[in-house]
Amino acid sequence: MPRARGGFKTRRRRKKVLKMARGFYSARGRLYKVAAEAVDKALLHSYRDRRNKKREFRSLWIIRINAAVRALGMTYSQFMNKLKVMNIQLNRKALADLAYSDPKAFANLLETVKKGNAG
Repeated sequence: MPRARGGFKTRRRRKKVLKMARGFYSARGRLYKVAAEAVDKALLHSYRDRRNKKREFRSLWIIRINAAVRALGMTYSQFMNKLKVMNIQLNRKALADLAYSDPKAFANLLETVKKGNAG
């Protein structure tokens, strides 16, 4: 039986992996076998970290809100509870951005929440 040579599909598959491994150090960017392992690992990390990024951003928003609220004499948990009770529907991303970019507006929001009247 004649020897089966790597044809078009094999070459295409290998080129795809080596293209994804472009920029990797040493053999990881040049040799197919090593590059395939490196690319698999990199794809696993990117999948995992797309989910971790959401966690980290939520944590950052909470830290920013907490810092801004404590500077004005309240705790994060009290603030979030009063927002919920008063039915003010601002998410943590919006609150953190407000606290960071417009402290005066955030202070007004906090005063409204402290007084206990929505409006």
